[in-house]
Amino acid sequence: MEPFILDLEPGTYYFCACGKSSNLPYCDGAHQGSEFAPHQVEISEARKVGICKCLQSKTTPFCDGTNLNLA
Repeated sequence: MEPFILDLEPGTYYFCACGKSSNLPYCDGAHQGSEFAPHQVEISEARKVGICKCLQSKTTPFCDGTNLNLA
């Protein structure tokens, strides 16, 4: 499962932590009523990022390559 590759401009972003958002990788509030909360990320300068899709990364919301070891 490849990560979402995004070119982000400076700003505040909220990424889905539950996997149920209809606007992945961004949070749409689908987690409400669960133990999940979105990952708030501050981007200070424009950059390309990989956002985890497998939900197993140790550096969430950023991809750390864990998806390469999943069966």
